[in-house]
Parts: sequence; structure tokens; C-alpha cells
Amino acid sequence: MYILLQTMIPLGKQPDPAMISIPMYQVDAFTHGPFTGNPAAVCILTEPVTEETMQKIAMENNLSETAFITRGKDEWLIRWFTPVEEVDLCGHATLASAFVVLNILEPQSEEVIFRSRVMGLLIVRRRGDLLELDFPVDQAANCELPSFIGESLGAAPLESYLGRSDYMLIYKSEADIRKMKPDFRKLAQTKSRGVIVTAPGDTVDFVSRFFCPQIGIDEDPVTGSAHTTLTPYWSARLGKLSLKAKQLSARGGYLECTLRGDRTLISGHALLYLKGEITIN
Repeated sequence: MYILLQTMIPLGKQPDPAMISIPMYQVDAFTHGPFTGNPAAVCILTEPVTEETMQKIAMENNLSETAFITRGKDEWLIRWFTPVEEVDLCGHATLASAFVVLNILEPQSEEVIFRSRVMGLLIVRRRGDLLELDFPVDQAANCELPSFIGESLGAAPLESYLGRSDYMLIYKSEADIRKMKPDFRKLAQTKSRGVIVTAPGDTVDFVSRFFCPQIGIDEDPVTGSAHTTLTPYWSARLGKLSLKAKQLSARGGYLECTLRGDRTLISGHALLYLKGEITIN
């Protein structure tokens, strides 16, 4: 049996002019096939909505991020919301937004420029069958780690760093990252956006996981923005500019990362999962 959900308008009655419709797409970013990677919602705004409304939509979607994009003159304006708050930068939702623009809205284009409120211009280009994010590098510095973070992860790191918005913790092996079972209630005391844990990979250059219970996501499936911190570290450590990476979440994600001066190029696949329409006052 098939059930169709739709907005019902009685025969002969005109639609309420106070109602607006927002096209929405859900895209799996940094995927390696169906039901992998990190799902993001992309909402296309053609008229203004309030921050409160955007936050409520993100909460209703209940995905790690919902992106809202608006067509500007030569670029698209972009904002990102978790279920509980707006964030300054989100890689996978930017990749998802670029997929929608380059494959559905402007299929003749080879790149899309997004303007963000905090991080400035962000460019996404086609690279063969991949999409490539062009993001500013985040150079992390050595730091003293709050003791409760190591306790919540069950193992102290070999090194600890603090970047623009995240802690980055270095461990010995991929097995250390895979077996980690954080105490998310304790980890939620962290004042940063999130905690990256990383180690050399068995079949890729490096692996990672990303925990951010304090912003409503215990573990993010794939975190593009975290790789602006991870890439310069592993590039220096391994002595190479181009690296292959895997995020070891339950869904899993694959990324290709290149350090180019003060920019990080982060590439991955994306797949459309669903499309629909949000109708609100």
C-alpha cells in the first residue's frame, strides 16, 4: 500500500497567501554508495524566513545539518543549522548544496561560489565525478587537554591540539579510533564545537571520528570541516600534500584531501536521496 502525504486544499478554495513553500533536497555527502556518508538537507529559499524558522526546520529534519541557500547576484548565500544551533562552517552540507546547484539548479555550471556569514567565500568545483570543496586551512596549536575529555573517551591521546573550533586528538592506530566508546554525557561539557580523534589509517593515510554532543550530535557521520584541521597536520607528518582519508562512523565516509597553501581542498561523492517541499506559515 502506498501513502501519499500532501497539503490538502479544499475544492474551490485558494491557497493561503501567508503560506510559503520551500523546496528541499536530502543528499548523502562523502558517500561511497546508498545509505553511506553524511546526509544533509538543502533548503532553497526564494523569500526571507527568520532564523527561528530555520532553526525549527533543522530541528524538524533532525539531521546533523540543514543548509539554507539563497541565490545572490554572482554567488549563493549559505547558512548551516544543526538541530540545536547555527554553526560557522559545515563541509558535508556545503558539498550537498553544491550537488543540488550543479546537478539540478544550474547543471551547466562547473563551479559554485557560496558566501558564508563567518568564513567568507567557499568554492565547490566539479573534479571528474567528484565535487571538490575549497576551504580555508585551520592551523591547530598544541594545547593542554581538559582531563574530562580524555576520561570521556576512555583513552588519553598521544598529542592534543586546539583549532578554530575543535579539539584534535592524536592516537596510535586505527584500532584505537574504531574501538572508542565515548561517554557523551561527560563529553558534552566540552566548550569547543567538537572533538576530532584521529590516527594513521590501515588502508588510507589517516582515519578519524568526530564527536559533538554539545551541539546536538553525538557522532557526526562525516565531517568535511574537520578535515581543514586534519589535512595540514597529516600533510606535515606524512610529508605529502595529497591524502586519502576515511571517517570511521557507522555510516562511513571517504574523502580526498589536498593542502594547497592556506587552502584545503576536500573532495567526495554525493548522492541524492530524496526531494520534497516544506510548507509553512
